[in-house]
Amino acid sequence: MQKRARTLLGSLTAALLIGLVPVGVSAEGYWQCVPFARLMSGIQIFGDARTWWSQAVSNKYETGGTPQAGSVLCFKPTSRMRLGHVAVVSQVLTDRVIQITHANWSIIEGDRGQVEKDVTVVDVSPGGDWTQVKVWYDPVRDLGTTVYPTYGFIYQNAQAVATAAVTSKIALAQDAAVAMAQSAASQVVNTLRPGGSPMGLLGQMADSGDRIAALIAAAAAGQPEAGQPTQR
Repeated sequence: MQKRARTLLGSLTAALLIGLVPVGVSAEGYWQCVPFARLMSGIQIFGDARTWWSQAVSNKYETGGTPQAGSVLCFKPTSRMRLGHVAVVSQVLTDRVIQITHANWSIIEGDRGQVEKDVTVVDVSPGGDWTQVKVWYDPVRDLGTTVYPTYGFIYQNAQAVATAAVTSKIALAQDAAVAMAQSAASQVVNTLRPGGSPMGLLGQMADSGDRIAALIAAAAAGQPEAGQPTQR
């Protein structure tokens, strides 16, 4: 009975965690650069990364050669990167060095489609205009040797900023929900005893699931969860 209960708990917990994965990422955690950049920046451009620059102009997003936090660095297609690439600027360190957060760049532990947070990009263009860059490559734990041509930066508009803010709240809620699910699973497993009631186990899990759902719903609505103080 105890073994069967543990198996049931593992299956239900896995289903719960898969349900918490954001839209655009598979259950295996494989991200493409475009949906990830769109989600994190709030810039609502679709299609291959190589088309983002031309679309930005027609969609009335401002563009330029100066990095700003929250903007999207748009890479030109090359023979090795035919679809181009997009990455979100997370921090501007100097006029020639930034940090980006992006997806599907480095091969990490043998897998593609990974997210890399706050990795270094250096402007190596002769004119200092960010038209040529080198990017951190995780397998060598340093900047890669390849020089990549870029179009420049696509800047967030007011709507993009608002969308990114909502995404951030939901992401925080999801992180809290995952931690809560892990804690609940651990507590339930630790309290299992031979002869325990399966219905009691499911009841505890249902209570945890309701709590997690309420947490995410409150974040999506931009309101504090019931019983939580409003932040100032």
